[in-house]
Amino acid sequence: MDVLNILQNQLGLYLLVLTRISGIFIISPFLGSSNIPAVIRASAAIAISLVLFPVIQLQTGTVIPDSLIGYIIVVCTELFIGWIIGFIASLTFSAIRMAGQILDMQVGFAMVNVLDPTTGQQIPLIGSFKYNLAIIVFLVTNSHHLLLTGLFDSFRLIPVLGSPFSVSITKLVVDMVAGSFAVAIKISLPVLVAITLTDVALGVLARTMPQMNIFVVGIPAKIFVGLFVLAFALPFYILFLDVAFNEMYGNIYIILRAME
Repeated sequence: MDVLNILQNQLGLYLLVLTRISGIFIISPFLGSSNIPAVIRASAAIAISLVLFPVIQLQTGTVIPDSLIGYIIVVCTELFIGWIIGFIASLTFSAIRMAGQILDMQVGFAMVNVLDPTTGQQIPLIGSFKYNLAIIVFLVTNSHHLLLTGLFDSFRLIPVLGSPFSVSITKLVVDMVAGSFAVAIKISLPVLVAITLTDVALGVLARTMPQMNIFVVGIPAKIFVGLFVLAFALPFYILFLDVAFNEMYGNIYIILRAME
């Protein structure tokens, strides 16, 4: 009977570990992409749980609740921890997508939409380019490994059956969401400045040469200036991604420490 209780406790603990790890496969960048089949994501979550479970088992030594309601509450708590890690990681990529939408609107590509395979949604052209480039940099630099490292460290900072809910979490999440808007503006700032100067130049040209059809000249001029500045700022954009990813990992650990 004691052996059966031990096996039940270990199985319940493993399911909690699997639940937390599954949370990051719901919303996190690349790992939570909708174009990855659910079977592959579920298999990856199970495999990672099997790898981490022996280490987590040595760290915790917890007792699983006997009641069904108590266990369901613990499952929801573990899912929330994994989800919040993936949500904080996805804020950077949401800012990149937002920056692309701002640029498309200013350059003149707002009506040109393409299908984003990672989300299954229609997004503007420059937004798709910037987002997919960020995903490539994210994978090439093995940044997803650091994301999984943060997930493993969450078991050290917040043990299974721990209580992660705190009033400070709400303020931190709101500040990080507000910070994503600032990141979007920083990414789109070079092109925004160039387009603004182009609009000023076209306005002066329209006043000095009223006979010129400024709309015929202005639309291709803004597209040319926008693409030129976008290509010129591309190396700086890749360097900025490194800074944004480091800030993303820092935000994940800030949230985890707030939930200790």
